[in-house]
Amino acid sequence: MDGEKMSKAYETLKIEREERILWIILNRPHRLNALNDVLMQELADALDTAERDPSIRCIVITGEGDRAFSAGADVTAFPRATPVTAEEFSRLGQSVFSKIEQLSKPVIAAINGFALGGGLELALACD
Repeated sequence: MDGEKMSKAYETLKIEREERILWIILNRPHRLNALNDVLMQELADALDTAERDPSIRCIVITGEGDRAFSAGADVTAFPRATPVTAEEFSRLGQSVFSKIEQLSKPVIAAINGFALGGGLELALACD
């Protein structure tokens, strides 16, 4: 990974750099890379940082492991959700997907297994 611009450590993402290509790896293989609020916030941050970095020409999003790109929303969080938090999570997801669609750089989904529910939405938001 080059420079300090993408040196931030994330809890649910791995960031790798190959020359001018930035790899964003969803890193929750124990949950089939299911989407939760932390992952979505970190993904939004990584995308914003990549957009501002002129040395990055392309972004590739993939899932850790070989079983799933992303199984969608992490259903283990559903029992704790309130109507308000469920709506907030839905809005966060839509915000991240819109961000991907509007980036000035191409975003490629390297689908390496299941892409279900919100994971499929994530893949479809990519170029």
